[in-house]
Amino acid sequence: MKKTLILSFLAIATSTLLNCSSDNTPDVESSFFSQYDNRNFEMGFSTWPYAPTVASVNNTYDFIEANTDVYSEHLDLSVPWDAWMNNTELPTAFTDEIISRKNRKIANAKLAVSVSFLNLSRDDIATEYDGSTPTYTALNDQAIEDAYFKHLVYITNELNPDYLIVAIEGNELLVHDPDKWEQYKLLMSNIRTRIKEEFPSMPISESMTLHNLYNPTVDSPNIYINEVVSYANSHDFVAISFYPFFKGLSTEEDFQNAFDFLHEKITKPIAFAETSHLSEDLTVDSFDLFIPGNEAEQKDYLETLLTNAQEENYLYVIWWAYRDYDELWETFPDEVKDLGKLWISTGILNEDGAEKEALESWEIAFKK
Repeated sequence: MKKTLILSFLAIATSTLLNCSSDNTPDVESSFFSQYDNRNFEMGFSTWPYAPTVASVNNTYDFIEANTDVYSEHLDLSVPWDAWMNNTELPTAFTDEIISRKNRKIANAKLAVSVSFLNLSRDDIATEYDGSTPTYTALNDQAIEDAYFKHLVYITNELNPDYLIVAIEGNELLVHDPDKWEQYKLLMSNIRTRIKEEFPSMPISESMTLHNLYNPTVDSPNIYINEVVSYANSHDFVAISFYPFFKGLSTEEDFQNAFDFLHEKITKPIAFAETSHLSEDLTVDSFDLFIPGNEAEQKDYLETLLTNAQEENYLYVIWWAYRDYDELWETFPDEVKDLGKLWISTGILNEDGAEKEALESWEIAFKK
């Protein structure tokens, strides 16, 4: 930004020295977001920390407080099914997690809470705290519904969000275990109805992955797209999870094509519940995966995202992690270490806290 201002000053000074009239002065190249007087959507991050320390958690909340007007508590956790079903004491691992987030609630920012009904593989319900999966006949069993409803009510009462996402990346179930999809829809319809009765003014949604909706690699893609879009448009707002590098998208044109597809299909207000992009190459040998990335590409995606948010009047945008989390990743259990590596370099600060190119773009838009 400072460089742009200096160049602008030099251009004006040179023009004056050459006695050029103001009518003939060339236009100074406009910077990102300069065409907008005010920002009409909210911007924020999830509270995902960069290290396994209290200091990291505190620093994350401090950064969020200074650089956002909305933030996300992303609860992709186990569910204490047994306690909810049998009215027994809740696991301290669960209650401590919720209390910690409640105690750090940011007063001057809106809060979006996302809760996962599905496991990390998105092919079954979330596990119990001991790693087991409760027995059920169908996803919409009354016992499952009642337990999950209690779970959501407890979290909502404790955290008092402005937006509630009652399931994370629900369309992934249709990809990974389509036989459960109709059961899932029946369950979630009942859940949303009951939550709305409990919290009438709460905007409620379920997040969907754009990277597995745009040009999906499924049988009968048009049927799949129409099914997911119809379902998403039945919610109060459409919550999007989007990681364009999962789809091999790397240019401004690639990004914009995905956004255009989204805008053509969606009729409800849009919120990006989680998104980010690589700032360096990603290699995961066990997945036989290599995805190139760099800071300029990450900045291009962020600017494309924020411009679309402005032009299409999104509710909010959540960038997943504000800082690369190499130190936290080192502590991951072996069974999730490769999965956890996928987003490791998607922050707008690097693992040492140094600024990346995308940070300036974030600050320009945020200050509007």
